[in-house]
Amino acid sequence: MMKPSRKLHRLLLLPLLLLAVALAGTVRAEDFLDPDQAFKVALAGTGERKVELDVRAADGYYLYAEKFAAASDTPGVKLGALALPAGTTKFDATFGKDVQTHRGVVRLTVPIRSAPQSFKLKLDLQGCADAGLCYSPMTVEVPVSLSAAVADDDDGRAGGELAVIERTLAAGSPTGVAAAFLVLGLLLSFTPCVLPMVPILSSIIVGQQQLTRGRGFALALAYSLGMALVYTAVGVAAGLAGEGLAAALQKPWVLAVFASLLVALALSMFDVYQLEMPQSIQNRATQVSSRLPGGRFAGVFVMGAVSALVVGPCVAAPLAGALVYISQTKNVVTGGLALFSMAMGMSVPLLLIGLSAGSLLPKAGAWMITVKRFFGVLLIGVAIWMVSPAIPEWAQMMAWAALLIVTAAFLRVFDPLPDGAAATLRLGKGLGALMLILGILQLVGVASGGRDVLQPLGALAARSAVAAQVATAAPKPGFTKVRSLDELDLALRTSVQPAMVEFSADWCVSCKEMERLTFSDPRVAERMSRLKLLKVDVTANSAADRELLKRFNLFGPPGILLFGAGRTDSAASRVIGYQPAEAFLEHLDRVLGS
Repeated sequence: MMKPSRKLHRLLLLPLLLLAVALAGTVRAEDFLDPDQAFKVALAGTGERKVELDVRAADGYYLYAEKFAAASDTPGVKLGALALPAGTTKFDATFGKDVQTHRGVVRLTVPIRSAPQSFKLKLDLQGCADAGLCYSPMTVEVPVSLSAAVADDDDGRAGGELAVIERTLAAGSPTGVAAAFLVLGLLLSFTPCVLPMVPILSSIIVGQQQLTRGRGFALALAYSLGMALVYTAVGVAAGLAGEGLAAALQKPWVLAVFASLLVALALSMFDVYQLEMPQSIQNRATQVSSRLPGGRFAGVFVMGAVSALVVGPCVAAPLAGALVYISQTKNVVTGGLALFSMAMGMSVPLLLIGLSAGSLLPKAGAWMITVKRFFGVLLIGVAIWMVSPAIPEWAQMMAWAALLIVTAAFLRVFDPLPDGAAATLRLGKGLGALMLILGILQLVGVASGGRDVLQPLGALAARSAVAAQVATAAPKPGFTKVRSLDELDLALRTSVQPAMVEFSADWCVSCKEMERLTFSDPRVAERMSRLKLLKVDVTANSAADRELLKRFNLFGPPGILLFGAGRTDSAASRVIGYQPAEAFLEHLDRVLGS
């Protein structure tokens, strides 16, 4: 018998190779894992105030960072903000923003503010397959058992600072505690928290006659001790009483009161009115002060104590660590030492001003009006910053816009400069023009839907990018939406032409890719015009949506089913996940040809 030639072998293998390639490029429903196999959730461990979860995405699958959310239906459970590591960031042209995704195993940390010893934790998540399938949002319930019930500290803002400060107090010696909190206070002195104290102490120093360095330092020290002793006394008292003073200082109405005081002080610096005590009270205070040893120092001490009340809400998070520890251990000495050291660290810039005996400040003169207004602007800025956690983003943007525009007016941006104006006037007007532009940008941002003070035009830019994509895209095919299984069956049964049913969702990236890249192809659009087009929107992931997906064995969008005319029993062709125009055309030709 004659053996087949090599040429004949090649001819026989060619169809097999072509068939293998075709099958390799076809994505079937059975090629995708079930949701509970594609994304697995496991309890990694528990701590005193946290629960850690491991979420594993199978190979070829990924998870959206922004879709993670933790909750619990168990009474008494309060959770903090979910923490997770940074993922892979990429710009998604479909949504016009950056998205973060995770592959493999991602460790999630759920802070526990309060909870019984045992409860059930619910984790929301959503992911997709690289092959082009977006799974519907899913919720996984995880039973949690803690070593002990967790009491509510009611201080969500302190966050990680609480743990660090509590560990420092619990493990450190008195010397170590004092040093650590002195450094903490020094760092706080570079924040807006200490800002209201600067003009007060400056006015004391500048107003002195024949001021020496020793006396200037003593005045600043008296002011600082007044602040420090109030911190210590109030903090220890609140800790022993078991009350969360720091949490109370974060209440919206408390923040509003202190912010109003700052605004009132700022307006007096603009000479809107004069803030001063009635003359009778001033006379009596002068008489009492004159009978005290070093009476002027007593007055400065009281001013420092009052300043501590103004600054209190600003530094509530560091205070919370000391207060929580004191309330648990009743260690008044260590807690009081910590608060005293922190206050003295905050006072370092004030002590330097006093030690300089005013040499760090220019002599009294016309400059004081400019400085007074400068501090007035800063105080209003501190007031806005202080209440920002309690007001919506648009209100923050409006407040900053008003401050910037009014400041620009004080810098004479609307006034003509005289010929030969000094360089300082020109510099001030230029700065005012810049503030005016920034203020207008905040207003435009609010009007366009922006909600980020640092990126006021972010929403406008995102809409422009989306509009550009829409302008360049081909007209979308006309789909008829169906909302239930009965409605879909009726539409298929009464159709006199082949039908195409698309399952999609707003959060489905692959669905957007199909619309933008595949449906816009002229050849695909021509074939689709000969079909009855039906769309099932499963964005809400309702019971009806899940019933429709289950009927056709779909895990999620995108899923496209092609039916013959009047057919409801089984699809003539199924497209699961994203497919380019060439591959999708084969499915359309198959159903149209039949």
